[in-house]
Amino acid sequence: MHFTKMHGLGNDYLYVYGEPVNPSELSVKLSERHFGAGSDGMIWISPSDTADFKMRIFNADGSEAKMCGNGIRCVGKYVYDKGYTDKTRLKIETLSGIKTLDLTVLGGRVKSVSVDMGIVEIGNDMHLMAGTTDICCTPVSVGNPHAVTFVPDIESVSLEEIGPAVEHHKAFPDGVNAEFVQVIDSHTLRMRVWERGSGITMACGTGACASASAAVSKGFCKHNEDISVILDGGTLKINVDDNFKVTMTGPAETIYEGETGI
Repeated sequence: MHFTKMHGLGNDYLYVYGEPVNPSELSVKLSERHFGAGSDGMIWISPSDTADFKMRIFNADGSEAKMCGNGIRCVGKYVYDKGYTDKTRLKIETLSGIKTLDLTVLGGRVKSVSVDMGIVEIGNDMHLMAGTTDICCTPVSVGNPHAVTFVPDIESVSLEEIGPAVEHHKAFPDGVNAEFVQVIDSHTLRMRVWERGSGITMACGTGACASASAAVSKGFCKHNEDISVILDGGTLKINVDDNFKVTMTGPAETIYEGETGI
């Protein structure tokens, strides 16, 4: 099986064109960073009856995700750079609906991608005990679930301890992605993330969208203005309109091509 390892701000996945019969099992085996290729999961790309292409996302623990913001940008780069399409505006079918991508191409290769992420849904704040820590988080749906917690100092957050406690909290029976966010100014957020099914990752596109939307809802940032969300792996630009429709813009990179006999 041929795969391509790609990343969006360090959020790395293995990409394969086609769908196997055992995607969950393969994701667990190949995502392992010592005995596999090493990744946050695997993304399978195939033709779609309702869009240009379809993507399925499997986390490193084998669970299937509905949406991945960094992953979908890499899907756009994958299908364009490999000649599956010459279109620079694409429709991608996901488990959270069809998303529209606009590709920025330089020298025949995709350098960055803007994604119409649709309208996010913001819930009421929740007070939780995450282990021994009392937090106040904002639940946000970007097609997948997020719990956004604003903190005064991001570096003081013990993500290794609080992250899994939030992910598996009884308030989220299906699990949740946990974001911790420091407001730098009205156009800049610093975010770290514990991803459901993968643990600490260097970036999370849907998490950045959730965090920016929560910041706008609380008045920390403004509608219709670009917000820089600084992640461990780099920066995404997020724009939230008056109806909380979100556009995400960021890079997509190919790391290497590989073969496996698994």
